[in-house]
Amino acid sequence: MQTELTDSNPTGSGLAAHSRFFQRLHRRYGPDLALLPPGTPVRARMEATLEALRARGHDTPTSLRMLRQMVMERLIRLDCEAQAPLGDITRAVTELAELALDRACLLAREELDARHGSPCGPDGQPVELWIIGMGKLGARELNVSSDIDLIYVYEHDGETRGNADGRGRISNHEYFARAVKTIYSIVGDTTEHGCVFRMDLALRPNGNSGPPAVSLAALEDYLQVQGREWERFAWLKSRVVAPQSCIGNPAVQALRGVVLPFVFRRYLDYSVFDALRSLHRQIRDHAAKRSAGHPERANDVKLSRGGIREIEFTVQLLQVVRGGQFPELRRRPTLDALPRLASAGLMPHETAEALARAYTFLRRVEHRIQYLDDQQTHILPTRDDDLAWIAQTMGHADCSAFLHELDLHRELVAQEFDTLLGGDDAKKCNGCNGAQANTAAPPELEALLEQLPPLLRERVAEWRNHPRVAALRDEARTRLFRLVQRTAQWLREGRVGEEAAVRLVNWLEPLLRRESYLSLLLERPAVHEQLLHLLGAARWPARYLLQHPGVIDELAGSSLLSERFIVADFERDLRLRLASLRSTQEDDDETLLNLLRRAHHAEIFRTLARDLEGRITVEQVADDLSLLADSVLRMTAQWCWSRLKHRHRETPQFGIIGYGKLGGKELGYGSDLDIVFVFDDEDERAPEIYAAFVRKLINWLTVKTGEGDLFEIDTALRPNGNSGLLVTSFEAYANYQQQRGSNTAWTWEHQAMTRARFVLGSEDLPAAGGAMPTSGSSATLRERFDAVRTAVITAERDPAALRQEIQTMRERVRSAHPAPPGQFDVKHSPGGMVDAEFAVQYLVLSQSAAHPELVDNVGNIALLQRAEAAGLLPPGVGQAAASAYRELRRVQHRARLDEAPTQRPLAELLKEQAAVLALWDAVFGG
Repeated sequence: MQTELTDSNPTGSGLAAHSRFFQRLHRRYGPDLALLPPGTPVRARMEATLEALRARGHDTPTSLRMLRQMVMERLIRLDCEAQAPLGDITRAVTELAELALDRACLLAREELDARHGSPCGPDGQPVELWIIGMGKLGARELNVSSDIDLIYVYEHDGETRGNADGRGRISNHEYFARAVKTIYSIVGDTTEHGCVFRMDLALRPNGNSGPPAVSLAALEDYLQVQGREWERFAWLKSRVVAPQSCIGNPAVQALRGVVLPFVFRRYLDYSVFDALRSLHRQIRDHAAKRSAGHPERANDVKLSRGGIREIEFTVQLLQVVRGGQFPELRRRPTLDALPRLASAGLMPHETAEALARAYTFLRRVEHRIQYLDDQQTHILPTRDDDLAWIAQTMGHADCSAFLHELDLHRELVAQEFDTLLGGDDAKKCNGCNGAQANTAAPPELEALLEQLPPLLRERVAEWRNHPRVAALRDEARTRLFRLVQRTAQWLREGRVGEEAAVRLVNWLEPLLRRESYLSLLLERPAVHEQLLHLLGAARWPARYLLQHPGVIDELAGSSLLSERFIVADFERDLRLRLASLRSTQEDDDETLLNLLRRAHHAEIFRTLARDLEGRITVEQVADDLSLLADSVLRMTAQWCWSRLKHRHRETPQFGIIGYGKLGGKELGYGSDLDIVFVFDDEDERAPEIYAAFVRKLINWLTVKTGEGDLFEIDTALRPNGNSGLLVTSFEAYANYQQQRGSNTAWTWEHQAMTRARFVLGSEDLPAAGGAMPTSGSSATLRERFDAVRTAVITAERDPAALRQEIQTMRERVRSAHPAPPGQFDVKHSPGGMVDAEFAVQYLVLSQSAAHPELVDNVGNIALLQRAEAAGLLPPGVGQAAASAYRELRRVQHRARLDEAPTQRPLAELLKEQAAVLALWDAVFGG
């Protein structure tokens, strides 16, 4: 919504009139100000005004300067008298810069083409010049007296075509250097009308000693070989701002492909903390020198403590650290990025909102400072009347109230920034931990070994001749030794155990080439300590963390242990990341495969951490892992169908049926998925298309990328097992299960059906264009499956024959898993989990017709309780067996977490074994 002024013919008598700049504009341009159409200066209005000025006989450079003055006059009035939103002001200044650069570039190219011909690439193709806006121009956040930071890049080296006579050929390098000089003259030179914008090329490769324009190849070489950490922050907000004809050009993707990998690294990157500390220290030192002997300069709303720059640094640091893995964080405008950081759990929402309020307040103050005299300054004025005017235009009755609010905002910003980079404040920002990484000097290895207890000392001593340790840079070796030193201190304090410390060393050693993990743990002591607790709890987490080390960043989240898995949040985040990748044309198959894997591994780890800390039960672990599997299947199926080349409809008529632990919602860590794929589509191409779809889907789920895999998939329970079709029509599936025809299911397949459920269908798969289906056969397919399952389970059976078949199968399974004498296998021994499961399956298949409460797939524990309530088991037997089954699951779960055998001394579980044997006797008669 655009801000409007009440008077369309300004006289310069309102609040804005205090500005000396505003007064000069009215004296110099008063009759011309009406050329700018009423309202907020947007690009279309500015273009109309530019053409009106040209029609009066002014050349383009002069017209641009006069336009700038008219826009400034309008913005002062809108901001100070109509309280225009900050975005209206910054957008207007940004669009003015884009317009000026576009026109200047066109003029420069036109002039140079006439002299030298157009530049050509290696194949004779035209070569474009891209004007890249950095900083506030790139983020569309220019202030009213900004200079503009630019980098000029051209596509290819080569030479020009020459003029009409074939003469005047020059290299593309020289051509574009001249173009830069001409553009500067048009936009940056100061004349009687001032300049349009001051221009700064210091951010270009090699700074002021580098060429004014560089080829794309030269830029890529520079960023890969010489690019420094602080330059990643500079390029974070970069975008092509002119010429306008190039902004949407597919060729710009090549530039994006150079810049994005430089700014955003594949792994979490905490090495940038030191770079930003150094950069900020230089800025603060410079500000301190400027204010020495000039105390008024300490009130710099941009560079002083708690100023605009510290908000920008806070946001940019978290973006650079996490943006490689979470593309939704790659937002250039500060006010756009803050809520994204909060949604990603990198800072509390209230902190993000407070920083946004502070940023808006400080930027509006900054503008008023600059309105006074059109100077590029950020220092509060010392004149009482100027300060009172700023207070009044900010909505305050007096200077005291204004300065009080200013101090509140700056103190909050300073606290958050100090916390982020290692201050003493206790408040936490989840992007870091708030402790200084570089404290006491680290010891050398031999001195370090003397500080360690025996087991840890013996393990770390192996580093004396370890090639990976020897190959570390001095800085990385320093970080490594500091981590071990801190770990040893915690050992002495009793905060962690020695076995955990040894496992930490085992975990770190293979990852030494990824120095960012050393930085992460050193920067975030809370993550370091929590990691030690997890490593000390069991062996399997250590192995998982070695396979997926990036998940340790999840330990920083304050909600990690208190929350549960939420499907809607998980899928919303994935969709947001996909949209971000699409916006930068990075949504290739490999990137999406890795995106799914990182998200899945992070959720697995969150559940694992809650599990090891005792925050959730074994049943809750299984519930969350099963919900996660359903969600991953749903998202993967959606993405696969949308990328299937020969799909014949927007929404597939398709379903996935889960069996086993997936069907029963009893998944554990690393469980494979028992799945059957069906379709309900009469199109003659359907069998072929759905077969291709399922092959693609299985590949996406199982293929190992640099981020690992998702699941192992087992389709052996489909009709006719491994000799059957990978995906079958639902009609064929129903006929097979319901004993229609000569090719029918076996009893063991009906046992499996007791734990089957319809995992997803077409109602879970939006059309390729994104719209969810509103009707069709998808819901019917789910209902039809439920009807088939009910029919199979409640079918009339000979109880004696069924009992014999299940007992025979039970003996076959048991004989394949013998336990040593005196040992009890919690799953396979008599009185173990399989006995309870087979007893439940018999009760369901033999009694569901008379007792429909047994039809529901609610899990073995609930079914045992229902069977007892229905009078199918003696009083107490079902409940005792349910409790025993729960305990056996817990023992099995803990053993697998610690990679220990699931066979325990028989005496430990006599009570549970007796309860399950009593169930078996009650069901099968001893």
